Amino acid sequence: MNSLIMSEDLENNLVNNISDLVNSETQNGFLETKLGQAINCAVDVGLKTILPDLIEDEIIEIKDTFISQGFTEGINKSIDTAINLGKNVIGIATGDFKNLSQVQNAIEKGGIIDGVSNVIDFVLDKTNKIGFLSDGVKNIIEGGKNILLNNISSNIKKEFKLEENSIQNLSKYSDNWKKSFQKEDFKSMEKEYSKMEKELKKIVPLEEMILKARVIENLHTLIKNNGGNFNLSDEQIALSELLK
Repeated sequence: MNSLIMSEDLENNLVNNISDLVNSETQNGFLETKLGQAINCAVDVGLKTILPDLIEDEIIEIKDTFISQGFTEGINKSIDTAINLGKNVIGIATGDFKNLSQVQNAIEKGGIIDGVSNVIDFVLDKTNKIGFLSDGVKNIIEGGKNILLNNISSNIKKEFKLEENSIQNLSKYSDNWKKSFQKEDFKSMEKEYSKMEKELKKIVPLEEMILKARVIENLHTLIKNNGGNFNLSDEQIALSELLK
């Protein structure tokens, strides 16, 4: 079979398979987890700042009470709402994110901080009304809410900066892998491939990035299963064409 034709078939198959990995649902789920963690950490640190006279166990108890009264669910809903509203604002009401800039813009324009602020208000009122949080502590947290929100905003920015770094690292490791592949140095390929796998776990799934990674993964696996032999089959040649 002509390697060009096979290459096109393989690319189509890869794109079809990636549609199961890269879609609105998987991207939202990833962001819900990552941003949820960033927000939770920011609230933990913020509560310690706002309530310096309380011991750590007391602050943990307050946070556990928040969680039991819907804090986590509210944060997850706020993230999803921000994503969906943001997509409308930047013009991708349907479909998935194509790059990290789109994700950042959507989250910002979707009003994530306002959404989290509303969740904090709701949980404070609820826990106070049912007697789980005293008036005094409630008033102190409300008075220091801007500290919480500033921490949250900062942590979200840090999370996206980490994503940017991981994308840059992934690109570098991919290029290194390709150079090692051209030199038929499988030991170096293994080293770079391992680095790629670690970075991929840190990044919101984006189609172009995942497609390139899957091409490398397929070719790497074929060579590995062939005992590191670089006598390429038609399938391997076709895959290598996709790297150019």
